[in-house]
Amino acid sequence: MAELPFEISPAEVKAGLDNGQRIMLLDCREPHEHALCNIAGARLIPMNSVPASLQAIEAVADESLVVVYCHHGMRSLSVVSWLRRQGIEGCQSMAGGIDRWSLEIDPAVPRY
Repeated sequence: MAELPFEISPAEVKAGLDNGQRIMLLDCREPHEHALCNIAGARLIPMNSVPASLQAIEAVADESLVVVYCHHGMRSLSVVSWLRRQGIEGCQSMAGGIDRWSLEIDPAVPRY
């Protein structure tokens, strides 16, 4: 199997969700950011909590693509890089984060 690119576009994520692909959205922002806006069904695991949640993420990654997002895509890229170093290959960062999701996919998601 070819290695997944580190990033995936919001349009690719939306298409996967719409087609029934198993995708876990992992929001690595802080709780106060999540309270401002979020993507329905996403799981909040702040960046600094990811190591403590590694086993739970591994369990999901066996059956689903893990798509990590943050505000603009920088923190999520760091999280994906770290997860891959832990052996979780089935993870990608959503390019542009929730801000790009709001612009391109769901304008009902507030921007901040």
